[in-house]
Amino acid sequence: MDVTLHLAQQPEADELLGRSPLAALVGMLLDQQVPMEWAFAGPYTIAQRLGTDDLDAHEIAAHDPEAFAALLSEKPAVHRYPGSMAKRIQQLCQYLMEHYEGDAAKVWEGVKTGEELLRRLKELPGFGAQKAQIFLALLGKQLGVRPKGWREAAGAYGEDKSFRSVADITGPESLTKVRAHKQEMKAAAKAEKAAKSSGK
Repeated sequence: MDVTLHLAQQPEADELLGRSPLAALVGMLLDQQVPMEWAFAGPYTIAQRLGTDDLDAHEIAAHDPEAFAALLSEKPAVHRYPGSMAKRIQQLCQYLMEHYEGDAAKVWEGVKTGEELLRRLKELPGFGAQKAQIFLALLGKQLGVRPKGWREAAGAYGEDKSFRSVADITGPESLTKVRAHKQEMKAAAKAEKAAKSSGK
């Protein structure tokens, strides 16, 4: 895995995401309740604070939980909720140790079907159905991981030439389109909620 991603919008952070399967997974895990760039810059920030050029599941899983939470809480914080995210990242790394010898790439290497890959992603701590589908779409669209039926398994996120999620961001222009799509979705959800509460 060695591609250029454009999710953190910072060259060093994006370079790490493109070469490190664990960094990409951790970035996806962090991608909630904060701007996407902040989330995907997180793995690089964590690696720097650990004094390394990559994330290591063994090292993170073995880290003292309080010290790891403090590491993520240092200013600028890695996430809006650094304590709970530190716990989730350690849970993810512990899971990878138990099931994949600590190697994040083994989650998708050799997988035959999109359905199987989706199931594996959904089993990861912190990955719900939507997050798993988005990451599956990212693997297929940008990281060359394309088992049979991967687009179908990724649902709407797997659609070609769509601008729904981080899987579709390849630069500033597509970032703007994805942001616009998310605003539309939020507005639609808000309108639907308002309509329901007014008894329509």
